[in-house]
Amino acid sequence: MNIFRFAGDMTHLISILVLLLKIYATKSCSGISLKTQELYALVFLTRYLDLFTDFISVYNTIMKLVFIASSLAIVWCMRMHRVVRRSYDKDLDTFRHYFLILASLILALLVHEKFTFQEIFWAFSIYLEALAILPQLVLLQRSGNVDNLTGQYVFFLGAYRAFYILNWIYRYFTEQRFSRWIGERLRAVLLVVFAYL
Repeated sequence: MNIFRFAGDMTHLISILVLLLKIYATKSCSGISLKTQELYALVFLTRYLDLFTDFISVYNTIMKLVFIASSLAIVWCMRMHRVVRRSYDKDLDTFRHYFLILASLILALLVHEKFTFQEIFWAFSIYLEALAILPQLVLLQRSGNVDNLTGQYVFFLGAYRAFYILNWIYRYFTEQRFSRWIGERLRAVLLVVFAYL
């Protein structure tokens, strides 16, 4: 593991902790898109199917489990917690996220390394993660009011992506076997850039 990946993992973890802090400290999820959180839960559930087949390291396994559990916990809180769910604003979170799921699935079926169950879902998760922030950005634009913790959450998500781009570049130049993955990653990066424009 290189420093860029570690920094990316840590900033991603910080973004999740900031979001959990906001939800638990304020007992509110105002300004947070449930649709984005559901998309991230789907990203992690489909990307980490290899938990059942491959062991890479204890660190890798723990991080995968933390990302799955925390994303499911956030979705559960926003949907089921009797106090938190009352602060969710359905009227502002109207982005049709099912189109993002469908587009990501079609892309994964068309553009993948090999046609296997695990590879298709891995590619799907890469494409979906590149688009998952869109409902959150639309909600923030519609609300016009971004509280400090929500702003920090979005900032750390952006930092996570920036560090992972540096990680991919570093791995491309230092690992021979990594070059076969770079096509998928570059497509995901292009989707992220397109999504933010």
